[in-house]
Amino acid sequence: MSDFIVSARKYRPATFVSVIGQHAVTNTLKNAIKTGHIAHAYLFCGPRGVGKTTCARIFAKTLNCLNRTPDTEACQECESCKAFSESRSYNIHELDAASNNSVEDIRTLIDQVRIPPQIGKYSIYIIDEVHMLSSQAFNAFLKTLEEPPAHAIFILATTEKHKIIPTILSRCQIFDFHRIRIEDSVQYLEYISKNESVNYEVEALSVIAQKADGGMRDALSIYDQMVSFVGSNLTYKGVIESLNVLDYEFYFKLVDAFLEHNVSKALLIFDEILDKGFDGHNFISGLSSHLRDILVCKDPITLQLLEVSASIKEQYKAQATRCPAELIFEALGICNQCDVQYKISKNQRLHVELALIQLSNIDPEKKNDEPEVAKPKQQSPIPTQNKVVTSTDAGSKPASSPVSIPRPTTPSLKDALKGGYQKQETTEKPIEIVSENISTSNNGTNQFTQEQLLAEWKNYAEGYKTQEPRMYSTLVAYEPLLKDPTTIEFSVSNQLQEEAIRNIKVNLLNYLKKSLNNYTIDIVTNITEKTESNKLYTSEDKFEHMIKKNPDLYKLKQQFNLDFE
Repeated sequence: MSDFIVSARKYRPATFVSVIGQHAVTNTLKNAIKTGHIAHAYLFCGPRGVGKTTCARIFAKTLNCLNRTPDTEACQECESCKAFSESRSYNIHELDAASNNSVEDIRTLIDQVRIPPQIGKYSIYIIDEVHMLSSQAFNAFLKTLEEPPAHAIFILATTEKHKIIPTILSRCQIFDFHRIRIEDSVQYLEYISKNESVNYEVEALSVIAQKADGGMRDALSIYDQMVSFVGSNLTYKGVIESLNVLDYEFYFKLVDAFLEHNVSKALLIFDEILDKGFDGHNFISGLSSHLRDILVCKDPITLQLLEVSASIKEQYKAQATRCPAELIFEALGICNQCDVQYKISKNQRLHVELALIQLSNIDPEKKNDEPEVAKPKQQSPIPTQNKVVTSTDAGSKPASSPVSIPRPTTPSLKDALKGGYQKQETTEKPIEIVSENISTSNNGTNQFTQEQLLAEWKNYAEGYKTQEPRMYSTLVAYEPLLKDPTTIEFSVSNQLQEEAIRNIKVNLLNYLKKSLNNYTIDIVTNITEKTESNKLYTSEDKFEHMIKKNPDLYKLKQQFNLDFE
C-alpha cells in the first residue's frame, strides 16, 4: 500500500504562524489566549478551504497546551499536544453537523459537555458545517451555547453564515475568513515544491492559484493532480494543457489585432481557440478579464490589483502602453454586451465574431479628431420663410406682423398611456427671424426703455396666440422687467413654464436683439410661486398641482415628451 499523503493533509498548518493569509484572525486568537480573554463560543465563517477548521484545531490545541511558547504557540511536546497530534485527545472533540444534525445528536453533546477535561483546562467542541443543523437542533442547542460549564468552549465553523439563526449568532464571537490572495498561494506552493523536490515555473503555480479561486485546499489538490500529470517538472504549458486553461498569449495577440484593425487575424485566432475545445462564452469572459487587467496596468496606483506572475505582468505593462484608455473602455462595453446576450443568441459563434469585428474597428483617435457638434436645443418649429420687419427707429413701435407658429406635434398624455406614441424627429430647421432695415447705429448696443421692451415682447407673444395658446399665456402672464441695460428678468409660475421659456429662448433673444437693435441683452427666468388661493385655470396649473401630489408625473412627461391634452 502506498504511503502517499495528499499535500492538503501533509502540509496542514500546525501553528498560528504557519496559517496562510488569515493574519487578522490568528493575531486576534493569539492575543485572546495571551490576555486570558477566552469566550465560550466562537463562529468561524468563510469560503471553503481557507483555514476555518485548521484554525479551530490550532486554537483548541494551544488553549490546552501546558507549556506555551513566548509567542503564544503550542509547544508540540507536552502530553496534551501529543495526545491531540496522535488523535487520542479526550479534551478536544470534533463533530460533523452534516451527519449529526438532529435533536438527539445535540442532546448527546449536551450530556457530554458536563464531563470535565482530563488533561488541561478546557473541553473544546469543534462543530463543522454547523449550518446543517436542523431548526429543532439549533433551538435545543441555544441554552447550552449561552451558558455552558466553565470548562466548555464551542468553536463553530460554517461556509454559509446566512443559514444560521440570529439567536445562535448573537451568542458567538464571529470571525470572518477571507479568500487567500494569489501571491500567498503561490508562495506556499513554492515552499511545498522545494520540500518535495519538484521543479516548477512560477507561471505554472500562478495558474494553479488562480484556478483555486482563493482556496488553499483546492490549490493543493490541483497541485497534486498536476504533479501526477507532468511529473516532477511543473511547466506553464503542461499546467494549462491539463487544466484546460486558455493561454495568455491568445489574448495578447487578439488585443494586438484590435490595435491593428485586423479583422481577419482576430477571427482566425478565435477559430484556433474553438479548435482547442474552449467554449465561446468562457472565451469572451476571459477577454473581458484581460482588458480589465490592461486597464489596471495603465495607472501605477491600480497596478497592485493585477494578480499574475512577474513575467506576465511585464507583458501587461507593455501592452497597456500601446492601448488608449478610450479603446479599453469601449472594448469592455462591447465584451460585456456580448457576454450578456450570449446565451439567448441562436448563432453563438457568429455572435462572438460580430463582437470581435466591432472590437477590431474601434478607432479612438478618429473620434478625438472629430469636432464636437453641439446638439440644438428643442425649439418650437417655426417656418424660416416668415420674416419680422421692424422700423428703422428702435424707439418707435415696430410695424411687424405676428410670428406664424405651427402647432407642435407632441402627443397627448392619453395617447402615450395607450402605447400609441412614437417619438418623431422634426425635420424643420430652427427658427431664423430675419429683420429688414434694422438701424446699425451704436453698433448693435442701442439703449432701450421698459416701454419699448414691453411692446416688442407683446408683439412676439402675439405669434403664439392662435396656434400655441399655452405659450402665449406663459409669455403674457407676467411682464418682463429690464433689470439693467443688458439683462431682462422674466417671472414664471412653475418649472414647466421655465422649461418652455428655455426652449424658445434662442428665438426670443434673436427677435429682441434685432428689433431693439441691441445684441448684448440676455434673458434670465425667475420662478414665482403661486399662492394656494389661486385657482387652477390652465392645463399647466392643473399639471403643476398634480406634480406636487405625484412627482413621478413630471418624469413621465420628460421621458415621453408628452403634451397636456
